[in-house]
This record gives sequence, structure tokens and C-alpha cells, in this order.
Amino acid sequence: MMKVKLLNPWLVWGIVTVALVAYFSIPLFYEDGDKSVFLTGETTHGHYQIEMQCNACHLSEFGGQEALQESCVNCHGDELKRAKDSHPKSKFTDPRNADRTAILDARFCVTCHTEHNQEVVGQMGLTLPEDYCIKCHEDIEEDRVSHKDLGFETCATSGCHNYHDNKGIYEDFLLKHVDEPIVHSPAKSKPLKGRRQQGDVLTLQDIDAPESLKYEQLIHADWLETTHAQQGVNCSDCHQVKDKATNIATWITKPDHKVCSDCHKEEVDGFLDGKHGMRLKQNMSPMTPAMARQDMKSTAGHKELGCQSCHSAHRYDTKQAAVTACQNCHDDDHTNAYEDSPHYSLWVKASTGQIDSREGVSCASCHMPREIRKNNVGEETIVVQHNQNDNLRPNEKMIRSVCMDCHGLEFSIDALADAELVKRNFKGKPSKHIQSMDWARSRVETK
Repeated sequence: MMKVKLLNPWLVWGIVTVALVAYFSIPLFYEDGDKSVFLTGETTHGHYQIEMQCNACHLSEFGGQEALQESCVNCHGDELKRAKDSHPKSKFTDPRNADRTAILDARFCVTCHTEHNQEVVGQMGLTLPEDYCIKCHEDIEEDRVSHKDLGFETCATSGCHNYHDNKGIYEDFLLKHVDEPIVHSPAKSKPLKGRRQQGDVLTLQDIDAPESLKYEQLIHADWLETTHAQQGVNCSDCHQVKDKATNIATWITKPDHKVCSDCHKEEVDGFLDGKHGMRLKQNMSPMTPAMARQDMKSTAGHKELGCQSCHSAHRYDTKQAAVTACQNCHDDDHTNAYEDSPHYSLWVKASTGQIDSREGVSCASCHMPREIRKNNVGEETIVVQHNQNDNLRPNEKMIRSVCMDCHGLEFSIDALADAELVKRNFKGKPSKHIQSMDWARSRVETK
């Protein structure tokens, strides 16, 4: 009888181990490799797009909280500065607050915001119990009689407290805007006030595209209508890039966001910080609506998002970008109710010249608001914030940046607190009333 020689079990174990290590390691060497096997759990709404780019958050394999904190600040630090963070890290590194830090270590973002653990993630991405405010504010009833019968889980109710940005409900701010009308007259958005380099107006004869493209009449007609042509921006300014070493110019058929950033840096920076561009910021493939967790139109599923996907190359029609571009992708209740809303009625009138253009309310008016900034020489500019998620979570962040351009403070607070009204795109009146301003009035009256 022939004997079968068995393989050494240790050799088999070694071969299998090497094979498994190779199988799981290969994705780590490719930018868009499938690394899902390494995920320890589902990622939150804010980060799921970049979950395959592990080193976006994990800057060091053994860095701990400090490394994670650095990655949080890299992405969100500027946003918190603009918001004038009401709970900055400096508040908790103060030795006088050491006892509070021992209870709730708010020096680190991951104390509240933990990834890959969705079963404990609540609204706004918090992984803490709803009553975490009591850790530091257990004596609030002594100073605020109005808070006596309120549960500590109600602090973050819409229109009340926002951990990182409380400026919308400070008492002096509330009292400053007491008894404002529902709608201001006139109700207008901020005027754009950029600082662009102006050149001579260009004509068809000035086009510097290659000979093979000089007869693209539709493209040329679109370009002539834009601010680009009117301020001396020629074809080569966007389509041509010079190699720094050789000084040889190369024609680019489809310029990307990096080219746009040469003139529109603040807008592109905002775009890269938001849901539309965050993948590009991490050098990943562009976002597509099919990747979204929100309701999107199936017809737009594989559309790659970049500057041109909303602004359309050569035309750069801001009206198209402000409404139609949004409707082409989004399929949620709020978006679908827009054309039946009072905001849309104003947009139509503004678009047809019946009212001032700044009185129209588009999707961008609220979700990409105009913000006052100072440029590098100290001059005040007003630019469009292209991070469409900047004032959405929580939505009361919209109060100062958007709503109060047109509406009184009290109405704004109540409207944003009414989830059903938000779904109807603000058709109708708020069915809820937040008492913040009532309490501010009563405190003044009793003093």
C-alpha cells in the first residue's frame, strides 16, 4: 500500500499566513484600493465618503488621541475659528477647570465624536449621553429660573444651545432683536464684494486657443458672456499650464478645481471642505450622487462632482448653479418642495427682473451663503461659502449667516425648529415656538 506524505503543518500555516497578509496588504498600496475589510464599524454621516482614506484621520499608527486631535483640527480648525468656538480647547487646558476635565475631557474632539461605532452615535454625531451639559452646568437653575423644570437632555433643542457656537442665543443678542418683524423690508442678501484682478475686455479676435479649437462657436459665445471675458481671462489662463522646470506649456482639455483655485481660492477651499469636494481634498476620486446617503436622483448617480458640474464649463451661469444644479441631483422632501415655496416665487421674480436680484432666494442663498471676510491685505470682501454643509448641522447655525438677512430673529428660531416646516421648504408658518427670547424679555423685566 502506497503511503501519502503529508505536508508539514507548520509549513502550511506559514504559506496560508503569508497569503493572507499579502491579500489584505495589497489594498494599502493603492490610493483607491478597497480597505473596507479594515473598518472596525460603520462611519458617521460626516466622514463616510473618506473612510477608505484611513490616514486622513489616523496620522500615526500608534498616535492615540493626540494624533486624532491633530487630524480633526487640520480639517475643522478654521471652521471653529470663524464660528468663534464657545468651548475652545484653551478653556479646558486652564488649570482652574481641571476638575471638569477629569469628568469630561473636552480637550479632545474624540471624547464626543467617535467613529466606527454607529450604535452609540446620536444626533449631530455625538457619542455622549444627551445630558452631558450637566457635567459643567449643574447649577444653571440658580442663575436661570426659566431653566428650573427643563430636563438636561433638552439643552441642544433647536433654537437653544449649540456646543461650539452659541452666539445666536446670547442674551444681549436676543434682546437686541426683540420685536423684529417676520420679514425685513427690504429683505436682501449681502452684495458680493470680491477683489479680482481686472484686465481689458476680450473679444473673439483675442481668443488664444489652439487653431483646432478656434472654431468652437458655441463655446466662444458662452465665454464672451462671462465675467472671465469681460475681465481679460483668456482660454490659456484656464487651459494652459507651464512646467516650472522646463517652462513648457501644456494644453489641458478639462481643467480641474486646482486651476480654479488660482483665482477663486476661498471658494475652492470651501468646496473641498464640504460634502461635494472632501474626497478630492484627500486625493481620492470625485464624489458622485450614487455614493450619498441622502436621497438622490438615479439619473445623476454617476455624475462626478467638481467646479464644472454645477457651474458648467465656459458659461459659468450662477443662476444655473444656484438652483437647477442642486435639483438635478437632490431628491429629498426639502428640495422637491422648493418650487412650491415662497422662496422660489421670489427667485422667479428676481430672475425675471421684477424685483432686485438680491431679493431672490435660491438653494445657494441659504446653503452657500455670502460671508464677510478680510483678505490678506486687510480689505473686507464678501464671498460665497462653497461648503454647503457649513451651516446645516445643527441648522440654527443659519440664523446669523442666512435667515436674518431677510427675517426677524424670533421667527427664524421658530422656523428652523419646525422639522415639518423645513420639509415643506418653509411654506406656511412655524407650528413651534422656542422660548429663548421670551425668557430674555422676562429677565430684563424682573431686574
